[in-house]
Amino acid sequence: MNRRKFLLTALGGTAALALGVSLYQPQLDLEVDGDKPHRILFSLLLPVLLDGALPEMSVPRDAAVNRTLDAIEATISVLPASQRDELEQLLNLLENRLGLLLLTGNMTPLLLRSPAELANQLESWRESGLALFNQAYLGLRELVMASFYSCPEHWSLLNYAKPELPGIKS
Repeated sequence: MNRRKFLLTALGGTAALALGVSLYQPQLDLEVDGDKPHRILFSLLLPVLLDGALPEMSVPRDAAVNRTLDAIEATISVLPASQRDELEQLLNLLENRLGLLLLTGNMTPLLLRSPAELANQLESWRESGLALFNQAYLGLRELVMASFYSCPEHWSLLNYAKPELPGIKS
């Protein structure tokens, strides 16, 4: 075998391996409700985007996360179609390895990243010179914040109390 044939074979094998890795999608044994897409993705992003706002104890924290995930689904359902399509496209890219490579420069699934890595990635989007990354960060952040604070049980964090209407007893 001469040197040229060896190098071409190695290059072809590397390209085939890279393509196979990018197309491979492992089957995770996570039960995902078909009616609730992107719930896992948002459950990873919530603790990062709501750092300091979520309760410290696990039971209230899980309840707040689940309530916020339900509110996110409700918020997405009332978005205008064009915004919903853009958000859906971003979320699909974040759940796809090739999309992750394009958006984050790393093929590691978000599920395998630490909260610090996720926070650094979101911060890099926030400070990016590209408007696309700024829009992606702001879209995710505003969706999560609006959904979290739309729940009356979280209003106390803002020192906000529901207004009392005269003549109506609660």
